[in-house]
Amino acid sequence: MANYRKRPAIVQAEQFWPEKEPWPAGVERGPDDILTGGRTYWIGTLEGPFVVAPGDWIIMGTAHERYPCKPDIFELTYEQAAPWIAS
Repeated sequence: MANYRKRPAIVQAEQFWPEKEPWPAGVERGPDDILTGGRTYWIGTLEGPFVVAPGDWIIMGTAHERYPCKPDIFELTYEQAAPWIAS
């Protein structure tokens, strides 16, 4: 098996907080959870709809697709790029 390194890519991301509007593009309110009475949120991705929780990051990929990422994974995977570097 050969070794591979992930190519660096600049992506745009925004953290989702339900109380802060406007929400990141693509995030929608889902039906209320019958069991907990809580609100649910989701985003459409290339793989279908994904649940979005408060604090999740919404990432726009290199092909302008959007998908959620948990904060701990985001922190391990991404670092802020200089503002003058275009994606």
